[in-house]
Amino acid sequence: MDITQLILDDHHEQRRLFAMIDQLSPSDARVLGVLWRRLAAFLEVHAEGEERFFYPQLLRLGDGAGGKNSAADETLDAIKDHNEIRDAVAAAARHQVGTDGWFAAVAAANKANGDHMAEEEREGLTDFRRHVGLQLRHDLAVDFAAFEASNITGVQAVDKDPKTYVAEHAGGV
Repeated sequence: MDITQLILDDHHEQRRLFAMIDQLSPSDARVLGVLWRRLAAFLEVHAEGEERFFYPQLLRLGDGAGGKNSAADETLDAIKDHNEIRDAVAAAARHQVGTDGWFAAVAAANKANGDHMAEEEREGLTDFRRHVGLQLRHDLAVDFAAFEASNITGVQAVDKDPKTYVAEHAGGV
């Protein structure tokens, strides 16, 4: 196992679930609701898992990639992105499933998540593969997989201040 591959696998599943929602009729609120609840929980568990296992080690061992000058820059951006995704998921919860407002909030979550995944794939994940050995990537993958499996129904969504997060995990920006 490799944490970078598990993260990529999760990204594929997130894209798949958003695509499934996009293909359903607004009148199919039951299925839309079930898929959305699964995806919303998955997005938060994935983000929290990254914040617990991936980003602290990226801050410690990374050097910057994909146009970012440092692992701190990559991480600041990623935590900000996670907050934007959380906020869009929360906005969807304020609308009835299948309504125009709900679809707009889901589209905002999809856009925020898509932008985040693209950046993470060319920045943080690339940086990690370049600078972190296979054994640590395996050990982190085990922890990440166990966290996701034990929280399959979700975790509480809590926005994090990016600068505080970096300071707590790397001693400052």
